[in-house]
Amino acid sequence: MVTSSATVRTLSASRYLQQLCKHWSHRFTVTFDPAKGNIDFGEGQSVELSAKETELVVVVRDNEEVSLAKLETVVADHIKRFAFRETLDFNWSRQT
Repeated sequence: MVTSSATVRTLSASRYLQQLCKHWSHRFTVTFDPAKGNIDFGEGQSVELSAKETELVVVVRDNEEVSLAKLETVVADHIKRFAFRETLDFNWSRQT
């Protein structure tokens, strides 16, 4: 299992967390509230989100390092679409 995390500065962390969880809730197993969320994509892939007052913490997990990079991109791109009024920086940090 490989893990990657990013802490994104934003005042809309809870809103983006909830939007992402609602967006994928029709296809995947999703649990969330305004402060935390979890999306289980199956096959060892998941996203864990936590919203703080000024930041969104995103943790992605995968069985394979190669597909982890794709998961990072997909999650970041979706959140950036929700945040079209601001620029978000995702600086992923890998843990193996």
